[in-house]
Amino acid sequence: MPALLPPALEPFLDLLCCPVCRTRLRPDRGSLRCPAGHTFDIARQGYVSLLTGIRSTSGDDAAMVQARHRFLSTGRYAPIRQALTRLTADAFPGHGTVMDVGCGTGYYLAGVLGQLPAARGLGLDASVRALRSAARSHPRAAAASWDVFRPLPLVDRSVDVMLDVFAPRNPSEFHRVLRSTGRLIVVRPTERHLVELRGRVPAMVGIDPDKERRLHRALGPYFEAAGTQDVEYTAPLTGQEAVDLVGMTPSARHLTPAGLSDHDPLPDQVTVSVLATSYQPR
Repeated sequence: MPALLPPALEPFLDLLCCPVCRTRLRPDRGSLRCPAGHTFDIARQGYVSLLTGIRSTSGDDAAMVQARHRFLSTGRYAPIRQALTRLTADAFPGHGTVMDVGCGTGYYLAGVLGQLPAARGLGLDASVRALRSAARSHPRAAAASWDVFRPLPLVDRSVDVMLDVFAPRNPSEFHRVLRSTGRLIVVRPTERHLVELRGRVPAMVGIDPDKERRLHRALGPYFEAAGTQDVEYTAPLTGQEAVDLVGMTPSARHLTPAGLSDHDPLPDQVTVSVLATSYQPR
């Protein structure tokens, strides 16, 4: 039986556009369809499959998604979500649209929507495994498969707040879909983030010391910073949490849980250090 249109997706029908011909999408027997006949299935888990063709990234695999879900459910990253929620609330116009690019399992989007009762949310991610969770993360969270490096499947000036948490960025497209009064909120790690883990597991992906300069150079033509929150604290870790924390990062592509046993004992605490900046369009 075809999937019904998820209630959270319905408010986005006026904002989503066909990624092939850029015309509006409408429901059609368990799918979204444009006037030209391009059709995109709605999965039974509740997300819509907009991404077609060859992908530049495959997103998180099943093991990474499971590790992410287990770790985030511990609350160790709750202060990051709280900072993100504060910045969003400060910028939100009272009602409107929040979009999370690279939303993963929907943890951050759900936290923001929980504090903004008049907001509707859309999560985009390349991983269909993650989207299965994102589509169930909150009653007002819709989800769609997409590659951030492609033109976003939304009409111009349709988003009030865009979240980018540990995710790739497409500045020109972010600028196109954000309203002139909107905000882009970018969360990224500092050089101190997870330093204890990176010290014990050399194969973990490092933090580029030039990261901030590259971010400024990429966003500068389109956005200016409106405020930054520095979130840094020490979080305790159980053995499983340490394994999951490694397993939910890009480092998981180079390591396995079994491979972690070849290193020194994993730390029982870790430094969490991120910057969360709100940007306004130029």
